[in-house]
Amino acid sequence: MPSSPPPVPVPVPVDPAERARQLRRVALSGLLGTAVEFYDFLVYGTVAALVFGELFFPGADPAVGTIAAFGTFAAGYVARPLGGIVFGHFGDRLGRKSMLLLTMGLMGGASFLIGLLPTYDTIGVWAPVLLITLRVLQGIAIGGEWGGATLMVVEHAGEKRRGLWSSFTQMGAPLGSLLSSLVVTLVVAMPRDQFAAWGWRVPFLLSVLLLGVGLFVRLKVVESPLFAAVKKDGAESRMPLLDVVRRPRALVLAACVGIGAFTAQSLLTSYLIAYATGIGYARPQVLTALTVSASVALVVLPAASALSDRVGRRPVVLAGAVASAALAFPVLALVDSGSPGLLILAVVLGHGVAQSTMYGPLGALLTEMFGTKVRYTGASLGYQLATLIGAGFSPMIAGSLVAANGGSSTPIALLVCGGAAVTAVTVWFVRETHRDPLGGDEPARPAAVKQEVAP
Repeated sequence: MPSSPPPVPVPVPVDPAERARQLRRVALSGLLGTAVEFYDFLVYGTVAALVFGELFFPGADPAVGTIAAFGTFAAGYVARPLGGIVFGHFGDRLGRKSMLLLTMGLMGGASFLIGLLPTYDTIGVWAPVLLITLRVLQGIAIGGEWGGATLMVVEHAGEKRRGLWSSFTQMGAPLGSLLSSLVVTLVVAMPRDQFAAWGWRVPFLLSVLLLGVGLFVRLKVVESPLFAAVKKDGAESRMPLLDVVRRPRALVLAACVGIGAFTAQSLLTSYLIAYATGIGYARPQVLTALTVSASVALVVLPAASALSDRVGRRPVVLAGAVASAALAFPVLALVDSGSPGLLILAVVLGHGVAQSTMYGPLGALLTEMFGTKVRYTGASLGYQLATLIGAGFSPMIAGSLVAANGGSSTPIALLVCGGAAVTAVTVWFVRETHRDPLGGDEPARPAAVKQEVAP
């Protein structure tokens, strides 16, 4: 006889109008929450490229200082899988909402403290030690934020538009980038000595305002109905991480499918600031290009995500990966042209369009790859492993290779192509999930597939 499908938890009935209001509120919460998280995280990356080498790693060759500064950038990424495990465990055990409040508070607090941190000239070696510590806390916080925010939206949404609704959380990344670029653009317009003395602190200190708004919205969000049903039945996983790693295929695929998007993101945003300013662009010109690109991404992300609801997650992600690889060398050639206008075009094509097409459907895709009982842990850990592999060390590797090749941008383009290739290959092994129902111990397969594989 055919094996019976896993039981699907039935959410507590909710008035349709109230459910629609909650869905909009959850989507706004996901947007604001991830915007706050990425604002804080990307402000660090931007300022690290501009002044952290001289402020926290003095006495070294400027290139070495920049690489050392990006070492703390990587420290934040290394901590992200840890955050996914810790917050994922308690999110699958206790609930999504409480963990999201904790991640936002931790991220905002760490960012604010970076803005108050004394430099090397004041407290010596303790300055970089404290900087790395706070960076690790940022990484832990963002490691738990994305998964919780995304699956809250997906678990509140209906089956037909999960991709579109999850794009609100995905849009938090370019929105946070846009806000960070705007704020940093204002402060870098200051005289260099004033920016190095105190101006770099302003973007970090301003994060407390975003934190207040984000927490206010997030407090009004109700718990995920799917998790509430699991909690009501007392069916929570006792050890979500063990349940995920016992069946590692989904975790491995989730980690690999996002590598292309994060490689392109880190190289064409944070690292690009150091590279472009190093070949003669003014800092405001580079930040303007990033601002325009983030604005374009805010349009491309929901469009790509909505398209994935119609044609599937896999073809949209694959199209973005192919575009990213095809555009890598032309994009870097435009950057090397020295033209501010062509620099904007390069970042828009490489990041705003190609990278966003890959990144948009990932929220729904990774969430659909895991069952309700382990979804927070599985989606978070897969996503954060992808960021660690694709983005955590890319700036350092790119900086070392560019220096070793006489300043050539070829290694940057090759890294972008390599990340896109990993994503493209992985997509062929990922099962299409855009029509799958959510719930149960594992994602349920579509009825047609069940009939085909039943003995």
